[in-house]
Amino acid sequence: MPVNRSRRAVASRRRSRRFLAADNDLTATEWRAIQAAWGCCAYCGTPDAALQKDCVLPLSRGGRYTLENVVPACRSCNASKSNDEVTGWLRRTRRDEPAFLLRWAEVMMGLRPAPPG
Repeated sequence: MPVNRSRRAVASRRRSRRFLAADNDLTATEWRAIQAAWGCCAYCGTPDAALQKDCVLPLSRGGRYTLENVVPACRSCNASKSNDEVTGWLRRTRRDEPAFLLRWAEVMMGLRPAPPG
């Protein structure tokens, strides 16, 4: 078992370094707005009080914790998706990719501030 803990520790340190190196600007207010706009897991639709932040484009692939890149995910979907690219994961797990992308675009349009003028 010590090997597993060691691997987990190394992976955790790598993830922490990637997180700190990225330009992460998601505020607590924006996260609450994202949760309210989706109202459930963005991938499976399960209403869950313990929704987690999931990056559509994972940190390991250049993603960041930003308003445009974070969706709420239940623990199961977040663990299953891991650091996969979202559309490939949706197809592989036979989820409705077009419905997710449409809903994601709708939510983003509703969350973005109106342009000045």
